[in-house]
Order: sequence, then C-alpha cells, then structure tokens
Amino acid sequence: MPAYNRHNEVPILDTYPDSIEAKYFNVAQTALKRSQDPIRFRIPTLNHLDLLVQEDAWVIVDRVLYDMPIVAWTNFQKDGRNNLHEPIPCEIRLYHFAARMVLNTTLNAMQDILRHILAEQNQAEGEKVVRLGTAIHPPAKLE
Repeated sequence: MPAYNRHNEVPILDTYPDSIEAKYFNVAQTALKRSQDPIRFRIPTLNHLDLLVQEDAWVIVDRVLYDMPIVAWTNFQKDGRNNLHEPIPCEIRLYHFAARMVLNTTLNAMQDILRHILAEQNQAEGEKVVRLGTAIHPPAKLE
C-alpha cells in the first residue's frame, strides 16, 4: 500500500502541540516494524472511519469521502528518545469540526487491534520455533 499523504495537502482547521502516551506509540512502532507497510483498519463503533498507521503519521480518514483526513498525529519527536515509558511529543492536526470527539476512541481501538495482530503473529512464529531439548523427530517405537 503506498503511503497516504493527503493530510499534508488538505487545509487544516486547527493544529496544536500535544503528546502521545508511550503505550500507544510503542505498540504502533512495533506493529509497523513487523509489517514493513502502513497499517489500515476500520475503527470499531465509528462508522466509515479508518485509521492509517504510518511511520510519519497516524491519520483518521473518512472512507465515504474518498479518504478525507479527519485527524492526524504527526511530527513525532522520537529522535534522541532514551526511554519507553514517557509520552512522545507530537502535533495534532484537526480537519473536521468534531474531530476531537474521536481521538480517545481511536487510540484505544488502535492499541487493542494492533496488540491482537501482534499476538497472532507471535503465536504463528511460536509454532515455528523448536524449543531446546525437544525432539524434532518422534522417538522410535520400542517393541
């Protein structure tokens, strides 16, 4: 999937500096590193809204309006980060008058969905790993 860039092309209603909790940022970074591509999924309970998780931005888009951006988290200040528990400064861009109403719902959904995806990947990878001391071939039958 090519990177989404409309959040840089559409007029912004409001923008302000903020920070994102580490629990959200860390799960997104882990999922992105494993997927090698931007991640897109529908946001439960928010009709026709999707979340695009990319390296440079997380963007809520309205798929009915041809992926018009609603909210974007951008400009993550992750350079020089030496901890995994402190919030990450970022910028929030609002493209819709009611955009603030979906921020928390979206972040919680993102965390749940990405953790579920990562857990499934871990389980699939775990099935491929042979533990030390485990026989690879079944033991011969004793007669």
